[in-house]
Amino acid sequence: MKIAMIGTGYVGLVSGVCFSEFGFDVTCVDTDPAKIRQLQDGIIPIFEPGLEDMLARNASRLTFTTELEAALADADAVFIAVGTPSRRGDGEADLTYVETAAKQVAHAMRPGTVIVVKSTVVVGTTRRIKQIIAQEVPDKDFSIASNPEFLREGSAIEDFMRPDRVVIGVDDDRSEQVLRQLYRPLNLRETPIVVTSLENAEITKYAANAFLAMKVTFINEIADLCEKAGGDVQDIARAIGIDNRIGSKFLHPGPGYGGSCFPKDTRAMAAIASRLGSPIRLVETTISVNDERMQALAAKVSATVGGNVDGKTVAILGIAFKPNTDDVRDAASLTLIPALQNAGAAIRAHDPEAMEAAREVLTGVTWCADAYEAAEGADILVILTEWNEYRALDLTRVSTAMRGNTLVDFRNIYRWQDMHSYPLNYISVGRPAVRSSA
Repeated sequence: MKIAMIGTGYVGLVSGVCFSEFGFDVTCVDTDPAKIRQLQDGIIPIFEPGLEDMLARNASRLTFTTELEAALADADAVFIAVGTPSRRGDGEADLTYVETAAKQVAHAMRPGTVIVVKSTVVVGTTRRIKQIIAQEVPDKDFSIASNPEFLREGSAIEDFMRPDRVVIGVDDDRSEQVLRQLYRPLNLRETPIVVTSLENAEITKYAANAFLAMKVTFINEIADLCEKAGGDVQDIARAIGIDNRIGSKFLHPGPGYGGSCFPKDTRAMAAIASRLGSPIRLVETTISVNDERMQALAAKVSATVGGNVDGKTVAILGIAFKPNTDDVRDAASLTLIPALQNAGAAIRAHDPEAMEAAREVLTGVTWCADAYEAAEGADILVILTEWNEYRALDLTRVSTAMRGNTLVDFRNIYRWQDMHSYPLNYISVGRPAVRSSA
């Protein structure tokens, strides 16, 4: 069976390479010639651990091209995996790229092809794509399916190869059988395959991300309560997470959720639900609370030095929205750094992977080779992304390099009880502050 993957963004590229690991011949198509040349040379344009090695290992089964007709000439299944950014104005997903791809696929595909919508789309989109294709080529036989992705950046290969479940929305037996065959290698691990309707598959994707975003936002509000009442949010998260009905995942307080999925998908779900006359108040509130939290980050940093950072130097460790990715979309850094600069602070920053991407959207930042260089002369050091290399810093060396003595840990990567050993004012999220006695 041969696969064509339309789009070599994060989802399309990871999915295409992983399907080749299953043993299928995969042709990945993109309209960007420069990106295709990179991929043909074995160069991955994104940072995703293990992806470059997997591409090299399966090079004989992978083809990268800008030629859509050639890619679809003998494809049994065509995955549409193009972007669906937030639409300006109402927050709904912009389906322009999906609809354009569908029209192009309609004319290039062979009869009997199964078209699979892999892009994250609002409910009703896949059925709409079916109508578009039928209008374009009314006499051509094809099937349609929805197969949402559940890939976490930084863990995408593991998520594809060992998923909690695979969700398949189908409209006929042919599409179900083709998708079951494509995911058959997962049968050895007894991966649950959820076969459902097109609409159910679409809603499932948004419901999953919205629920996780609510979970993150909930524990962040509990952290705020702990700071007022004198609690320790990590003890509370551990205690409630032991309950199987709640679970421990995504109960990690921090600066607020960001990235390419949660902000976009919660906005899209809230918008489509409102338009259909069934508003989801929990999701709407989650969006509002998270936005407010992001906007308050600079004030929290300023408060650690008396409420004024004018003339201060702030070192930022971590620019990406999470570790093991170079993605800065909706990252906390994009809100915090400009706000601190507007308040008069100078910024020194480091990130293991995201500095190149960040240079395009952040100006006036002194980019540093490592955490210790970033700390030099800083009045405040802020840990914003929980990269492993920040978890074992020589804090004595850090404090010596700094001009001030304030460490703000927005990811709680250090135990507050251990911080009494260092000449630092240590402020974390939802836990007791530790004041330096030096």
